[in-house]
Amino acid sequence: MTKPLRDAWTTLVPPADNRHGPLPPLLVGLTVVTGLVDAFSYLVLGHVFVANMTGNVVFMAFALAGAKGFSLSASALALLAFAAGAALGGRLANRFHDHRGRLVLALVAAEAVLVLVSYACGALAADPARGWARYLLIALLGLAMGAQNGVVRRLAVPDLTTTVLTMTITGAAADGRLGGGADGKVGRRLLSAAAMFLGACAGALLALHVSSALPLLACGLLLVLEAAALTRHARSTAPWTLPT
Repeated sequence: MTKPLRDAWTTLVPPADNRHGPLPPLLVGLTVVTGLVDAFSYLVLGHVFVANMTGNVVFMAFALAGAKGFSLSASALALLAFAAGAALGGRLANRFHDHRGRLVLALVAAEAVLVLVSYACGALAADPARGWARYLLIALLGLAMGAQNGVVRRLAVPDLTTTVLTMTITGAAADGRLGGGADGKVGRRLLSAAAMFLGACAGALLALHVSSALPLLACGLLLVLEAAALTRHARSTAPWTLPT
């Protein structure tokens, strides 16, 4: 097995002595969630991201410049909701600072509630891309994604940020042989990019060809599965549960 494939495999199926225990595959799952959610927000809610804040800063500039199809208020709300969610994630991280398993379980449970409520709002609204429904969905999903980022940042699992791929791809190129480095961790980093791609692709297919709110239901179900997988680790005393 080549090193990139081995890196990807050990990320999805960590060895028993892995420092981060089951966290890597769970974070890959959250990366898929990010792709699904941003596919919904961009394609259904209209040129706004709820996880990619770099995009929203650029979209705000486009809106101020008079570009059509961009909303200053929607992008600004996404930024504010994301920041509030990140603060919530910080509070969760401080509340469960001594046990990473309970921390991720608390995050995933809260995120599942926010996403499933968003799905209900999107499914019931006559047009989720307009009026109160649009702004409510941006606020709820921004909170969820901000909380995810706040917690994942505290977990500090290398190369699995779940939302930001720019530095991940940069690291794969700059730290690898082409960049003169010895180890670009290409397998894990490309796995993270592939998870985002697959989530976004699945979200786009569901939103465009089945039902506009369906990507959120897929997110909610994935988060519920992750929460179920984490429940057995809530009382674990394994080394990976300790803060880094």
